[in-house]
Amino acid sequence: MVEGQGLEGKTTANLETFLNGLWKENPVLVTILGMCPTLAVSNSVINAFSMGVATTFVLVMSNFLISLIRNLVPKQVRMATFIMIIATFVTVAEYVIQAISIEIHRSLGAFISLIVVNCIILGRAEAFASKNRVIPSILDGFGSGFGFTLAICCMGAIREVLGSGAFAGVDLFGPHYEPWVVMILPSGGFFIFGLLLLFSNWLNQRLKRKGA
Repeated sequence: MVEGQGLEGKTTANLETFLNGLWKENPVLVTILGMCPTLAVSNSVINAFSMGVATTFVLVMSNFLISLIRNLVPKQVRMATFIMIIATFVTVAEYVIQAISIEIHRSLGAFISLIVVNCIILGRAEAFASKNRVIPSILDGFGSGFGFTLAICCMGAIREVLGSGAFAGVDLFGPHYEPWVVMILPSGGFFIFGLLLLFSNWLNQRLKRKGA
């Protein structure tokens, strides 16, 4: 009975860890981290999804390895070790993207390499993976990665539909549609991001009132 309760408690804790990154502590809409790639590559769904998958991969793998060796790394070189681990997986992600699609690799450009200094990844490594066991750390990486991917893909979908009249490169409205070019420019990215923040805060407040 005790073992069953312990297993149920661990399952609940693991689920909560995953959901925290996905929604309650969403990297983009709540903690507002990783704004550079979020605003830069969210001008299309394919670019946004590719960046989200790459970031999720780096998050999960770096969290896994950092949690695994957390008790072996001296405090004096902790951050340097974390950055080296993250950079290794970023390099792997970049080579995989380049092998799959040269076009996507060119579209993402330097922002793939900049995943190394993404505050989301370093923040989760320092705040969670370095203090918790492997399984919760992996789930934390998945939750934060999926949350980041969800947010950036929402931005990419809205900006591409309004700014190009297409979704994932597929034309939606025909040749007579006049695209809102501003939406695929940086100013459009800030505008859509502000609207998503507004919607996210409104929805959170509504859920809190229902819970109360």
